[in-house]
Amino acid sequence: MDQVWRRFDQPADQLLAREAKRLIQEMDLSIQRLEEHILKQTGPIPEYQRLLTIPGVGQTLGMTIALETGDPRRFASPGDFASYGRAVRSERSSNGRKKGENNSKCGNAYLSWAFVEAAHCTLRYDSQAQGFYERKKAKTNTMVATKALACKLAKAAWHIMTQKVDYDGSRVFGPPRKIRRIQR
Repeated sequence: MDQVWRRFDQPADQLLAREAKRLIQEMDLSIQRLEEHILKQTGPIPEYQRLLTIPGVGQTLGMTIALETGDPRRFASPGDFASYGRAVRSERSSNGRKKGENNSKCGNAYLSWAFVEAAHCTLRYDSQAQGFYERKKAKTNTMVATKALACKLAKAAWHIMTQKVDYDGSRVFGPPRKIRRIQR
């Protein structure tokens, strides 16, 4: 990576490559300093520490969820919090018929992003989440399944922050399913 500028024939291109590399290094240092500062500020927030117990939620997603939520007690229910995080469908229906769509831009776009990212990351680490996702995907499609998992995580995050407890997968997805063996 240090010698990437040598791949260019023209001196002007070589200069641009060296300057781009220098700027990238400066930006990396700036990002590192900002992350350290933000982590010092969010470290004492108990909600942040508990959110890190969710599989797939790391420092960035934990900070985003904790800081964008503010006081989680302002939401009456986990459904209200999931709605604020844009993790539920915005649809009006009556008597089983669709009457229209509500404003899909209501809520917090950053929380929406954080819960979808958390859903993607959780799929890598949690077998119960994988099972839920696969069952949902078999009935619908990947986007709906991902959003359903994001909704589950949003509701779990609300419980974690309001009840001051760590993540418990069995409360989110139920007890682990037993593998049924086919007898021959």
